[in-house]
Amino acid sequence: MNHSSEQGQMMPQGQEPKSGSALRNRLILLGVVLVAIILAAWGIIERGVHYHSLSGVTEEAAIPPVTLISPQDGPKTRQVDLPANLAAWYEAPIYAQVSGYVKMWYKDYGAHVKRGDVLAEISTPSIDAQFQAAKAHYNVILARYNLAVITTQRWTALKGTQAVSRQEVDVQAANAAAQKAELEAAEHEVERFQALEDFKKIVAPFDGIVTSRLVNVGDYVNAGGGNVNSRGSASELFSVADVHRMRVFVSVPQDFASVISPKITADLSVPQYPGRRFKATFLATANAFNAATRTVTTELTIGNEDNLLWPNSYATAHISAPGNPDILILPEGAIIFRAQGMQVAKVINGHVHLVNVTVGINFGTTVQILSGVTKDDQLIANPTADLLEGDEVRVVPTTPGYNVPTKAQQEEDQKSVRSHDANPDEAGSR
Repeated sequence: MNHSSEQGQMMPQGQEPKSGSALRNRLILLGVVLVAIILAAWGIIERGVHYHSLSGVTEEAAIPPVTLISPQDGPKTRQVDLPANLAAWYEAPIYAQVSGYVKMWYKDYGAHVKRGDVLAEISTPSIDAQFQAAKAHYNVILARYNLAVITTQRWTALKGTQAVSRQEVDVQAANAAAQKAELEAAEHEVERFQALEDFKKIVAPFDGIVTSRLVNVGDYVNAGGGNVNSRGSASELFSVADVHRMRVFVSVPQDFASVISPKITADLSVPQYPGRRFKATFLATANAFNAATRTVTTELTIGNEDNLLWPNSYATAHISAPGNPDILILPEGAIIFRAQGMQVAKVINGHVHLVNVTVGINFGTTVQILSGVTKDDQLIANPTADLLEGDEVRVVPTTPGYNVPTKAQQEEDQKSVRSHDANPDEAGSR
């Protein structure tokens, strides 16, 4: 009895662990199901969020973003940098007036000379001989003339007597007149050779500096043809330049021609003196355009007492001219070039409205707008080529220095800068 009762008591104790294990398994299964449900719900929610986000990005990308600008006042002053050429106040190439061989030269490159200083001397034996012959011929004609005068006087004294006829007296008087004419011709011949003798000395025509010497001792020089080299070509013997003042020649574009007047000034800069400016004043203008370059030659003058500036050197002329602030300007990027003409894109209630405009002078990065816009208009800064009338756009904030020019950039835009290699035709057409 006791043994059977112990077995009955032990059976419930053996089943107890099995029921606890089943419960844990059910709890784990339930947890896994809950986690799966949570993950599924999270994935659905995240997918929905991504879908809505992508839809918003797509809709936003479908509307092009634009930045807006407004027309600005034109520059009060316009500055143009133009290439300039410096020339001496006077500059003369000196040629020989007689043919011969160079006996000696006395002035070299860079020599300061006064008017009449001898630069070189030419040996001309043939001219010397002709000069002596001309003087001898003059003396012969002078003796004949004196004899004719004496004879005429004697015959004239006998004119009232029966010793000579009136015809013979008139013949002697005519002979004296002919001898006088021959004497004058001989005198002019002597003067001609005397001038040639003087041309044996090559002299400076004015005060200045010898800028070139293209002759040496023993060189043959040709009358009026200069120095003849071994190949037969001729060149000047010397060049003398007066550099106490300099002439500055500038080719001014047509759109600046209206401001050329005696009041115009320019600052010159030269490569050999970086950072230094020389003040030049107006001297003359051609008052006519060059048909090939659409520029007008303008001449300025500048003092050169220190001899710092040299002839035929290059310079940059910084010319300032008054502008017109009443004419609005826009960046070149805001202009649309189409078959309808030049246009700008206004933004009205988030939509594009294309407007035709008339442009004026091109300042490089900006351009004058003569008609079509007002100062209060909101314009697209950089419209795309495919922008059409009525397109919806999205306005985004501007980026200073990129969409909106800085103060330094605005000052730079007020300058119309053209270098020595810019196309003159393009500058003139602007």
